[in-house]
Amino acid sequence: MAEPLLLLRCAVFGASGGIGRALAEALAARGDVAEVHVGSRGGQAPSGGKMRPFAFDLADEGSIAAACTRIGAPLDMVLIATGRLTRADGTGPEKSYRALSGEGMAELLAMNTIGPALIAKHALPLLRRDGRAVFAAISARVGSISDNRLGGWHAYRASKAALNMVVKNLALELARTHPQAVAVTLHPGTVDTALSAPFQRGVTEGKLFTPTFSAQALLGVLGGLTPADSGGLYAWDGARIPF
Repeated sequence: MAEPLLLLRCAVFGASGGIGRALAEALAARGDVAEVHVGSRGGQAPSGGKMRPFAFDLADEGSIAAACTRIGAPLDMVLIATGRLTRADGTGPEKSYRALSGEGMAELLAMNTIGPALIAKHALPLLRRDGRAVFAAISARVGSISDNRLGGWHAYRASKAALNMVVKNLALELARTHPQAVAVTLHPGTVDTALSAPFQRGVTEGKLFTPTFSAQALLGVLGGLTPADSGGLYAWDGARIPF
């Protein structure tokens, strides 16, 4: 008798944004997925069918812990699609060091680095130990220190570089308890969302992706990674981006 198909349980934090929603919808459309827990600040992420909406606040660890308790174990995949390029008041990103401010840097570090790290704190214990498990956070190519040739965007670059390091640390630690797990950061390309809208003018033709295209590409990349790839930053086309 054939073994029953393992139906996956997934969670997407930040499912109200363009990429997060597309990731959730792509997962829900898969036959090997049983349920997708979809989180947003107001709990207004997609619902119905396999979708299980939940609310969380990236700046409130208690809400993250409560959400993870509600989701429960085991989880086969945790995706973090949160992120901020500009401050809440719309200013930024900085074009010069002259525009730097402590408040601005703290705000982006809180959203792009600390928040995802706290999600990991409470979500990683839910990952399946007896099989393959995936933890991935949306980062950016501009978070690569060695790939930085233009400068600027100080707080955003620094927060994404820090996120890459956090996930590298998580990968090393996770390998000790979850030998089949993969933990990575992902560069989705330039995606046609509200976050990138003010900065699309110089995008090369054919390189402005729909959220659906980017989500499908990223899930394809994740599907091909092994524990030996854990800790890296990968682009939408599968290329590994050096830190």
